[in-house]
Amino acid sequence: MKELALGRIRVTRVVESEGPTSPRYLLPDATREALVPHHGWLAPHFYNPETDKMNMSVHSFIVRTPHHTMLVDTCIGNDKRRKAPHWNMRNGPFLADLARAGVQPEEVDLVVCTHLHVDHVGWNTRLEDGRWVPTFPNARYIMAEQEYEHWRQSQEGDAPEIMRDSVMPVIEAGKALLVASDYAIEDGIRFEPTPGHTPGHCSIHLISGGKEGVITGDLAHHPVQYYENAWVARPSLDREQDMRTRRKFCETYADRDVLILGTHFAFPTVGRIVQAGDSFKFMV
Repeated sequence: MKELALGRIRVTRVVESEGPTSPRYLLPDATREALVPHHGWLAPHFYNPETDKMNMSVHSFIVRTPHHTMLVDTCIGNDKRRKAPHWNMRNGPFLADLARAGVQPEEVDLVVCTHLHVDHVGWNTRLEDGRWVPTFPNARYIMAEQEYEHWRQSQEGDAPEIMRDSVMPVIEAGKALLVASDYAIEDGIRFEPTPGHTPGHCSIHLISGGKEGVITGDLAHHPVQYYENAWVARPSLDREQDMRTRRKFCETYADRDVLILGTHFAFPTVGRIVQAGDSFKFMV
């Protein structure tokens, strides 16, 4: 994704991990046969019919405004013990890649979390002298209070470890701002409630100079979910709410001049939602 300009807002993608993955790893309903009707609009960017692999990405968005340099979601992180082998004890160049995109950690003044899953909060902190400290020392970390309260009490999966190493150090350092799920971050940038994947999941709505976009977080992990609204990703906590939210989102933004930025969508990442019969497609 090239730098995207929405009026006075500029958005840049910084990738931590990108590549092919089995569709069923994330979307149990995405069988080879079920994907056949979608070859024409998913290939070549998002699905390879020959290998039966989906192209996926884990990335952050740098959002620059005249007032702030913010980072939306912070990927997986380094040095963290995770149950998923490919995410365990990583040692990747994310901060160097961030610098190549023109941003040093000290320059980030807002970190915005769409939700608190493992691959969205990892670089909230980094290991320094055996302690987890905020990676972005001058930033306020903005997260929905409903989301924080859910995971603060959760014992499922990696949740306690994720909270311990990637969220609580930010809270304890006094860097966190717990907000309502429709919080206005600044003029033209606000949380948009999109619950279902997690209880307090939010997308990020951007508008400036008559241009409009939405960073979706995990509202959809892959473009095929805009057509197949009922294909729910394994980590989603409320299946019915997840489907309803995605359908409502599509009905709201279909056939409008609104750019949709998928937080796990591989290159080119940005497109528009269009009506397709009684469903929807993501078109780049």
